[in-house]
Amino acid sequence: MIAKAGNHNDVILDSINEGVFTVDLDWRITSFNRAAEEITGVNRKNAIGQRCSEVFRANICENSCALKKTLSTGKSVMGMTAYIVDSTGERIPIKISAAVLHDNDGEVIGGVETFSDLRQVEELQKKLLEKHTHADIVGVSPAITRLFDLLPRIADSNSTVLISGASGTGKEIFARAIHDLSPRRKKRFVAINCGALPDTLLESELFGYKAGAFTDAVRDKPGRFEIADGGTLLLDEIGDISSAMQVRLLRVLQEKTFEPLGSVESVHVDVRILVATNKNLTKMVRDGAFREDLFYRINVINIKIPPLRDRRQDIPLLLEHFIAEFNRLQGKDVPGLSREALAVLMEHDYPGNIRELRNILEHAFVLCHNGMIQLQHLPPPLNEGGSGRGLLETGDWMNLKSMEAMLIAETLKKYDGNRTLTARDLDIDPSTLYRKIKSLKIDVPGVDGRSGKRKNENLL
Repeated sequence: MIAKAGNHNDVILDSINEGVFTVDLDWRITSFNRAAEEITGVNRKNAIGQRCSEVFRANICENSCALKKTLSTGKSVMGMTAYIVDSTGERIPIKISAAVLHDNDGEVIGGVETFSDLRQVEELQKKLLEKHTHADIVGVSPAITRLFDLLPRIADSNSTVLISGASGTGKEIFARAIHDLSPRRKKRFVAINCGALPDTLLESELFGYKAGAFTDAVRDKPGRFEIADGGTLLLDEIGDISSAMQVRLLRVLQEKTFEPLGSVESVHVDVRILVATNKNLTKMVRDGAFREDLFYRINVINIKIPPLRDRRQDIPLLLEHFIAEFNRLQGKDVPGLSREALAVLMEHDYPGNIRELRNILEHAFVLCHNGMIQLQHLPPPLNEGGSGRGLLETGDWMNLKSMEAMLIAETLKKYDGNRTLTARDLDIDPSTLYRKIKSLKIDVPGVDGRSGKRKNENLL
């Protein structure tokens, strides 16, 4: 069918998958395509003539409107992210681009804005985060995935665990995960930083004391070992304790008994011991700075947490995790990071590891009131934009296709290549799954998804 000339522009706009609308200089909508109707739930007859802020009810309408920005500067706005509220009250994430409209004489007559629905992207990000989050541990890197597999088995045992890793890698989070997955989870998880206290205070904190043991001991005080009875005790920074405390601790770990200060009676406890350190205990044993017998007592199961610079695949998921956390804590709707900010964070080396990344996001949230976190919201020297250029040029980060491919690959792995179960888990048709496996070039595990028999060749 040949379109009439008067409807020519409407036909073109309706053929576009993105929402498109135009406004005049009074911010009243002059055109509104079919995709805009579908995303917002607003009929174009009701939209045209209305102010755009009344139709979209977006979080950026008041202070960070893309059209206002482009009309005031004359420059196009690309890739801004926001939330709108549709006709049913649902909150919808969108990506926005805006440009100035001119008439045939070059006079500015209004603006045009295109927007795409990011609900699918957000849902994929949510599913990825759920699949790669284990008891507050977030990661998709091989090192973290292996730890995900090991943690339930470690938790089921009663053996002492040595958790090693640089400062800020999340050693206490791993310790809490072991406790929460263990049969002791209904009892207490107690943690103490051994390196923060001198021997006298550390001894009273660990073992407690009786009234009259020293001048200020007016009443009995239970120690951390006693408080954690039946549960789990984390001895953090164990590499910082003195030689004398090492001897005392060795006896307690061997016999599970101790005497509180000022007491002549032994106390027996049933405690699962976890220890953590950011030091090389093996080297300390060689140098004579750490007792060899204590080292072998605590080094029954060893977990090594890699620094964040060695698991950069986890950075996008960690960013999603922290953004969701700060949005919840601060009552904000920050949708994410700009390309420039993300590129800089992907290339940073993080000497402070995950703790540093979280602090960077917290700093950005203080400065970012609306819309995306931009480069200027990051702390110095990150906000100077000196890094991240290579990543920006290649565009090598987690886009929709890579997230989708990762989600499908991980789900296939979960079901040993069974496409029927995978499709059911992902809530898609098996034929759609088959098509996506081909188009995204996903390696399928060597198990027939229908018969369950292992094959020597690729399923496809």
